[in-house]
Amino acid sequence: MSVPSALDDPHGIRLAGRDLLSLALLDSRNHLLRSLSSWPEPPAQALRIALDAGRYQESWIARHVQRQRGEACDPDGVRLGGIEPRIALWLSPVGAPPDAQTVRSYLAQTLEITLDLLAGTPDEDPPLHFFRQALLHEDRLVEALAALLQRGAPPARQQRAPLWLPANAWLLGSPRPADGGSAWTPQSERWAHAVAVPEFEIDPQPVNWQQFAEFAADGGYDRSALWSEGGRAWLQAGAATGTRRAPRHVEQLRGGVLVRRGGAGVLRAAAGQAAMHLTRFEAEAWCCWAGRRLPTEPEWELAASLASSRGFVWGDVFEWVAGSARAWPGAGASAPGCLDLMPAPDTRGTQPPHGVLRGASFATLPRRHHAKARRFAVPALDSAFSGFRSCAV
Repeated sequence: MSVPSALDDPHGIRLAGRDLLSLALLDSRNHLLRSLSSWPEPPAQALRIALDAGRYQESWIARHVQRQRGEACDPDGVRLGGIEPRIALWLSPVGAPPDAQTVRSYLAQTLEITLDLLAGTPDEDPPLHFFRQALLHEDRLVEALAALLQRGAPPARQQRAPLWLPANAWLLGSPRPADGGSAWTPQSERWAHAVAVPEFEIDPQPVNWQQFAEFAADGGYDRSALWSEGGRAWLQAGAATGTRRAPRHVEQLRGGVLVRRGGAGVLRAAAGQAAMHLTRFEAEAWCCWAGRRLPTEPEWELAASLASSRGFVWGDVFEWVAGSARAWPGAGASAPGCLDLMPAPDTRGTQPPHGVLRGASFATLPRRHHAKARRFAVPALDSAFSGFRSCAV
């Protein structure tokens, strides 16, 4: 297998040994630094995102004396001193990050230590755990910088007829290593369990700008009956500033969708591009208006895994699905350094529960395009490249 294809393999990267991990960590860092260099003077938020790559590697690899125990380590165990005592202040919203050159210097030092330690690490699963975890973390930071930059867009696609999928018994989630799964599996995907999926009809691609603009032109943002209780509260909260009349970064929805892009001003979005920066509230309201619904997680995962040959396309935008965030049966306690912590329940009942995003976006590195991947997010999230597709009611 060639190096580029190995770096891009979403299944193989989960089993990556020392050599591939070393190349992948360098690749991820190069992506991150290129994004950071896109700004003549990076904003504070971009600098903090970049700094967090080094902070994570220091905390869980360079400083944690039990790192070779992997998930069996004590997450609160002894840590060595770090190379930069101000890192917590730099990452704090109340503190000011350093200049870009200082950030790059910190990243260079932390990566050098990480790679040196990796070179002397046994090529086995537990000792490699935090290196694999650090790679996922940095790959996600690359996405975060892309969203902050507001450059690029998903491809425009011709709208196609919905797909019908027959009833199926499906293993939802990733299998345990003993059942053929990866030794390193994100917490949110643990573990595979059988579910019965009735027959369903699903869009072959996410809802595009033309479809979403039709909803807005038909008064979608003004018809309260289309919105959930949480959605109406979200609309009202934005009404004071006049920002809840269209998705984030959209300047105009009627007469052509005009989107603000970083460094390029306002551009016209292609009608066939997946609509993005949508909250789950907006996705649910569109579905109500269209007489459709969001897919369930089993439906989405089954279609993404089995229907690609029939035209099911995913990876243009992260996609909201129906239901609230929950751990799969048998997931157990969160592993040390986990990036997908199960959201704490809102005991006061004042906030809508977290939702789930499936898939990947056009800004996601190819090695993270995994059909089992899932993330938890507040339903009001609109900073990510998030969209949705629909199913027949």
